Amino acid sequence: MKDQGHSTRKRTGGRLKHFSKKKRHQLGREPAETTVAEPRLQIIDARGNDDKLRALSTNVAQLSDGGETTEVTIEDVVENPSNVNYVRRNIITKGAVIETSEGKARVTSRPGQDGQVNAVSIE
Repeated sequence: MKDQGHSTRKRTGGRLKHFSKKKRHQLGREPAETTVAEPRLQIIDARGNDDKLRALSTNVAQLSDGGETTEVTIEDVVENPSNVNYVRRNIITKGAVIETSEGKARVTSRPGQDGQVNAVSIE
């Protein structure tokens, strides 16, 4: 679970001692872990009078190749630098390399936060 709140290190690089446990408002949510499947979206409350659209699964992406943007289908996750196990589980995160109907592409959006997959062609 990602720590929300103060840094664990001082300005000089030394570690800080904890003076309290995490409060409930400092805890983050569980990651969405967007998979390659039929599109499923979830609306969650965000801070303020706002909503977040979370993609639980999707198989479409907006592919940009410089000038034009086209909608393509996602076939597979080829590489994911955030976690090597995400490749075999077909989980899409920002920076993941996906195989599409138009070739390989790198994801530039955050599907668990934005609800859509934007990608740029790398071939």
